Amino acid sequence: MIRRGQFFLSLLLVTCLFPSTARSEEVPEKLKRWLGPQKWQRDTEGPIISLGSKGQFDDTHIFAPAVVRENKRYMLWYCGSRGAVSQRVFRMGLATSSDGRRFARHDSNPVFQVPGGTHSVLTPALLRSPDGQVLREDGKLRMWFSSTWFEGGGGLHTLHEVTSVDGIRWDKPSGALLKNVYAPTVIKDGDLYKAWYIDVGVSRWLVRQAESADGREWMVNREPVLEADQEWERDRLFYPHVLKVDGVYLMWYGSYWKERPNTTAIGMAVSADGLTWHKHPDNPVLRPDPERPWESHYVTSHSVIRMADGSFRIWYASRTKPPFVNKYFAINTATWQPR
Repeated sequence: MIRRGQFFLSLLLVTCLFPSTARSEEVPEKLKRWLGPQKWQRDTEGPIISLGSKGQFDDTHIFAPAVVRENKRYMLWYCGSRGAVSQRVFRMGLATSSDGRRFARHDSNPVFQVPGGTHSVLTPALLRSPDGQVLREDGKLRMWFSSTWFEGGGGLHTLHEVTSVDGIRWDKPSGALLKNVYAPTVIKDGDLYKAWYIDVGVSRWLVRQAESADGREWMVNREPVLEADQEWERDRLFYPHVLKVDGVYLMWYGSYWKERPNTTAIGMAVSADGLTWHKHPDNPVLRPDPERPWESHYVTSHSVIRMADGSFRIWYASRTKPPFVNKYFAINTATWQPR
């Protein structure tokens, strides 16, 4: 049995000696099937969750859906806040559904907030099996989230963990596990916990990867694994969401879309090892829809699950046209059936 210290020493040596991060132009054969046409179908008439009514905790900003399906019920945690952009403090709400399309807010919302009332709960991520299904440990849900103090904290984003039995009552969150972390995604791949997240400590946000033996002490790969370098991407990347299907890592991520001002869209990349990624040639694969005013500009901040029939369902946040009073305005869903 490898002890924790031996594990991290071995991982550090591998990371330093073999920093496999550059995207090769040669696409391995097993990845090619995932780089074909990817057409997402919206299958609702409107948003699945809109802003809360006046006075509720989510009446001005709403984003970051984290969705799991367990016991024939979908649970969707999301971040909501009130007030001016510079003064916003996000807390976490919960909505449930029997079909993944029609959701009802929980009566106990918000179900979780950072103690003290100044720091936000941002971009929650549940521990998942490689294909995106929820994974409990010791009967509990494990959730990681980013936190910052928008009004006076200097912009530092820290990673924290919190656990719950029912998804409604949450234990006391951990202290900071990593710094400059935003929008984590975490899977347990064999005996390792693997995370991908946005490094917001650099001017051009990018995706980093980290591994852990316990989900609390993380070894970060010293080189980024994904950066903004496709023609459609402007300045930075955000919101990576990673699954592992049939031995292939799949990532959906967001960026500003150069083709349309004041918009974001979602791209996809694939990898054989979770470190060297190949971006989809038809990115962005999910784009804002001008015909749907509530998602006419931003479509990012997303969560993806592989369904029992092999299809995928995505839940994502959106914005209306400028002026952007709301950081995000609604939460939506769509499906994709690979050929």
